[in-house]
Amino acid sequence: MDVEMFVISKDLPEEQLQLYKELEGIYGKSLSFISDPDLELIDHMGMKNGDVAYRGYGMLDQNGKVVFKTVNDHWGEQIDKTIEEIKDEYNNLK
Repeated sequence: MDVEMFVISKDLPEEQLQLYKELEGIYGKSLSFISDPDLELIDHMGMKNGDVAYRGYGMLDQNGKVVFKTVNDHWGEQIDKTIEEIKDEYNNLK
C-alpha cells in the first residue's frame, strides 16, 4: 500500500520517542508519531473519549476526510484482522 502511516496520541514527543524506540528494537523499524495533546486530530477522527483517545485505528483520505475508523482495544493482538480491514478500506478508495 502506498500510504503514510502514523501513530497518533496525546502523549508528548518525549513519551512517544520511548515507544518508537521499543517498536524499532522489536521489529527493526517503527512508525512516525504525531503528538496531539489537545486531541484535535483524534476528535476529528471520532476517536475522542472524554480527555483521552479510544484505542483503535482509522484512515484519512488525501483531503483529511475520515474514510473509516475502528475502536478496538485489542487491534494489536488481532493484527491480522486489523491489517485485512485496513487493506479492504484502502482498496475501496480505488
